[in-house]
Amino acid sequence: MQIKTILNRVLRHSAFVYVAERLVETVAGPTLEVQLRARANSRPRCSRCDRPGPGYDTLGQRRFEFVPLWGIKVFFLYAPRRVSCTHCGVHVEALPWAVGKHRLTTAYAWFLARWAKRLSWKEVAEVFQTSWDIVFHAVEMAVEWGREHRDLSAITAIGVDEGQWQRGHRYLTLVYQIDTHCKRLLWVGKKRKVKTLLGFFRWFGKERSAALQFVASDMWKPYLRVIAKKAARAVHVLDRFHIMAHLSKAIDEVRASEVKALKSGGYEPVLKDSRWLLKRPENLSEKQEIRLAELVQYNLKTVRAYLLKEEFQFFWGYKSWYWAGQFLERWCKRTMRSRIEPMKKVARMLRAHRPLILNWFRAKGAISSGIVEGFNNKAKLSIRKAYGFRTYHGMEIALFHALGALSEPEGTHRFC
Repeated sequence: MQIKTILNRVLRHSAFVYVAERLVETVAGPTLEVQLRARANSRPRCSRCDRPGPGYDTLGQRRFEFVPLWGIKVFFLYAPRRVSCTHCGVHVEALPWAVGKHRLTTAYAWFLARWAKRLSWKEVAEVFQTSWDIVFHAVEMAVEWGREHRDLSAITAIGVDEGQWQRGHRYLTLVYQIDTHCKRLLWVGKKRKVKTLLGFFRWFGKERSAALQFVASDMWKPYLRVIAKKAARAVHVLDRFHIMAHLSKAIDEVRASEVKALKSGGYEPVLKDSRWLLKRPENLSEKQEIRLAELVQYNLKTVRAYLLKEEFQFFWGYKSWYWAGQFLERWCKRTMRSRIEPMKKVARMLRAHRPLILNWFRAKGAISSGIVEGFNNKAKLSIRKAYGFRTYHGMEIALFHALGALSEPEGTHRFC
């Protein structure tokens, strides 16, 4: 079987013919060169408007890199024609295997982009003997095509959260679709300000914003203000994940301050190495259960804070938002009398956001920011896998490529 036969099977072009191929030995290794020409009597098509027109002249021969065969680099050789288009003027003809002035064939760009989902961009470049920049441009092409062709209809639930980008207090605003039938990254914005989230709703449009039924977010004030204004009809849910995270952080503060107090007072360091004991009982190992049982015997603020947190877990077991609200009020009163300042701070916060917290029950637990947190973990991994970029644009491309659930064009053959 000839190589031309294989190429006609996987990448056939009606107006062009594979003429000949030859194996060329280079310093870097063998290279397969495939010569193409236009079919007799075929008219070139304008690269601007895609209309056929008379030929004007022929440019010099160009090389277009194709998918490697058996580890051997493959290049298409073709001398493009120029078209005298009646609408656009004189332009280079449109080529079905490449776009614009790119020296990478479209098939090879999609090949690299698909592998970039499985390996880091650096590893893809090393395995296929190319550069990081070429892999990036392939991924960029895939993301741009996918974003242009994605379906934004029937979006009823979104999750909003921030993610840290680079060192220091540099944050992104990430908006995800969290419907049961589709979970994906919808939008990325710089920083986590009011203007940032307003930018999302401007892009999303008034009609789609009005169709939202659920919005999940944390308690970041800029997010709360914008969501209340732009998605007023939606049920705004403050998820249990964020609330329990605030309680865990409060316990850490109490434990750290009490450890210092015991040490300075010369008391027995009973709280030493106890940080990982103060979690859900079902997550404790056998040794941790014994240690925690010993610790509970002491009348320490840390123990009381831990017991308050575990008591709050009953809140999520209610079916009615009314009785859940009654429990929340009783728990807050008891916590305010505990004289444990970090826990009192959480109780004040819960009272301030009481309506939004109870929306969790109005939503019947169907919407959860746990999905958003899972996406955020994947976002961190995606940023890590795309070694080398230093720009916001590069980071945005990496996130959409990994989390955007972007579609791909249909083709006669998938190379991977």
